[in-house]
Amino acid sequence: MADPLRLASVRRLGAPWRPATWLAWLPRRPGDLAAVGLLLLIALAAIAPGWLTPYDPLLPDPSATLAPPSWVHPFGTDYLGRDLLARLIHGTGRTIAGSMVAVVIGLGAGIVLGLIAAYFGGWVDAVVGRAIDVLLAIPGLLLSMVIVVSLGFGTFNTAVAVGVSSVAVFTRLIRSEVLTIKELSFVEASRHLGQSEWRVLWRHILPNSYAAVLTLAALQFGSAILWISALSFLGYGAPPPEPEWGLLVAEGCEYVVSSPWMVVLPGLVIVATVVAIGRVSRLLRDNLG
Repeated sequence: MADPLRLASVRRLGAPWRPATWLAWLPRRPGDLAAVGLLLLIALAAIAPGWLTPYDPLLPDPSATLAPPSWVHPFGTDYLGRDLLARLIHGTGRTIAGSMVAVVIGLGAGIVLGLIAAYFGGWVDAVVGRAIDVLLAIPGLLLSMVIVVSLGFGTFNTAVAVGVSSVAVFTRLIRSEVLTIKELSFVEASRHLGQSEWRVLWRHILPNSYAAVLTLAALQFGSAILWISALSFLGYGAPPPEPEWGLLVAEGCEYVVSSPWMVVLPGLVIVATVVAIGRVSRLLRDNLG
């Protein structure tokens, strides 16, 4: 007769979870539909920006400097006459790619450290725990600034700095998940069947921890966009005239009184993207949970 506790554990955690049908993933609420649509548009802008705008983001037009939003230039132009929407679209790939690199670094290192610390415990857990406490005690943006100054300016170095700053968040979540899962009966049964510790770790514990990790990764992706944009705004990202979301806001600050669209419109794009990622993260949590 099957162990009821084991069946309940597997049913609750998933081994691993798979959707009963692809229809379960389709957004139904208007806010979710709008969020998914915006993210698809952002993805298209990152992959093929030339499909969305005919303008060159680096080509100045002295006859159209600081032009307000119009049908010709929906987001207006900057102080050199460059189309602001074109610069936003062409800067999407750099910002999104940097955010993805940051999440991959934080997620990869966090999974390894969290799994090892929680599963083996003892002095390994103590060492990793103290390192995570130190990282959590330092504000993430400040730590990113210190790292990027050490590595040098640029989008990739900024992404690495943000990724290192997010390692502690992923490690803490993975550690708490593993501490719960490793004591369940199906994990004990795997050990009694003669499976090695590493096989139990990667075959049984990690697959049952991924739901919470995916949700956090989606949320952290939005945070990475904000942090990379903030560092770019402060001058640590891509150098001018290369377009990047935070850099566009920084350039517009000098003309915020006479040409407020140079600040407001890029800022709205950043906020809308992060909010959309948050909605999709909640959609993931609802379908995975």
